[in-house]
Amino acid sequence: MKQADLRKLIKGGETETIEFKASFDKETLETSVAFANTKGGVILIGISDRDEIKGIQIGKETLRDWANQISQSTEPRIIPEIEIDTIDGKNVAVIRIKEFPIKPVFVKGRCFRRVGNSNRVMQAREIAEMHFQSTGMSWDRLPVTKAPIGEIDLEKVKQYIESAKDARRRKISGGEKPLQVLEKLELIKDGKPTWAAILLFHNHPQRFLSQAMIHCGKFKEETMVIDDRMIEGAIIEQIEEAMDFIRKNINVRFVMTGKPAREEVWDYPLEALREAVINAVCHRDYTVSSNTEVRIYDNELIVWNPGGLPLGLTVEDLYKPHPSVLRNKGVGGIFYDMGLIEQWGSGIDKMRKACIKSGIPEPKFEEHQGFRVIFRKDIYTEEYLQKLGLNERQIKAAMYVKQKRRITNREYREMFNIKNRMALMDLSDLCNKRILTRVGKTGRATEYNLIGETRNKPAINPQ
Repeated sequence: MKQADLRKLIKGGETETIEFKASFDKETLETSVAFANTKGGVILIGISDRDEIKGIQIGKETLRDWANQISQSTEPRIIPEIEIDTIDGKNVAVIRIKEFPIKPVFVKGRCFRRVGNSNRVMQAREIAEMHFQSTGMSWDRLPVTKAPIGEIDLEKVKQYIESAKDARRRKISGGEKPLQVLEKLELIKDGKPTWAAILLFHNHPQRFLSQAMIHCGKFKEETMVIDDRMIEGAIIEQIEEAMDFIRKNINVRFVMTGKPAREEVWDYPLEALREAVINAVCHRDYTVSSNTEVRIYDNELIVWNPGGLPLGLTVEDLYKPHPSVLRNKGVGGIFYDMGLIEQWGSGIDKMRKACIKSGIPEPKFEEHQGFRVIFRKDIYTEEYLQKLGLNERQIKAAMYVKQKRRITNREYREMFNIKNRMALMDLSDLCNKRILTRVGKTGRATEYNLIGETRNKPAINPQ
């Protein structure tokens, strides 16, 4: 490696694919496995964790011994590439680890994966998921040995076939019988329905998987439940029932547009909520003994699913174009055929755009003992601001900040042709009433944002 390239790696610090070690030790073996189980990476021996170039003393057999230790301690065996480079007159060992094709890789009976700049011990559930993912399999494609094939609802299968034809995403011969279609899709194996077939086409999947439900609740406060519903049945039908519950428990107003029909305006765009529910049902981890949840509060709505993001995806990946990583390939394939999901991970963008179009904050995506999408209601309406006793200038300014994300003292003065003292009084009152917050030092650098908003976060999450 050229000195310039080596300096660049050191300057960049430890990352998901770069690790510094002052010397070769057992943690080097763990990092080798973590890299092999993630995206591969480079270990620099002779660099402290403070990015200091310490250098190393090595003998003739050192590199061979290190390669043997990595290879003999791992299963399947990792074959590292090791070379010695010199920087500032000091020797630095560069160990390159490639991502292993069949995962996971173990070191002395333990599995690690790389998360950020650290190694994380993998749990049994993660190990199983990684193995399925690397072999192109998924848990929901395994047969359910105790489930009679006769309990598959053929009418549900026929409805799928019609939907797939309408969506033009799968060609199905008119002469094929429902069970033949499921066999071709590998949703029936060895004469037994798979978990996906049970979830999708059984009248009561909860007989075999009690956690395959959506728990919906309307809350006045965290401990005060106003409405509660546990939704069972096949998961496609669960989606529609969950949407019925949501429509019942959020507000709608009617706007006259000049057209014959009035326009319905909901607290949150229904297409975004439906996308969140579909994603939760499709991508959740069904091996986790928790229900999918829909929680409705006065000012926000949360859709939560167990299991977190599939391995290989991070929350940061959601802020940019990303591939669709299916945890449940059997369920995901049927959802795609029916037009419920897109193949290329466009659901996140669809939710964002729908919220922007409706004039509410973009949804927040986060891993929280699973994965959740948080929709926030726009409480900054003229009616709400009038109730707070704001004057006309202040209300117009709040509406302006909703659109532009910010306002300065100068902009406020010019907007209403007032003096600095009056502008300061109005803006201070908006801050005291927790509508705006002041950001920056006193002077020209000062600006005012809506409470909770910051400008240095990605556009997907303005609050």
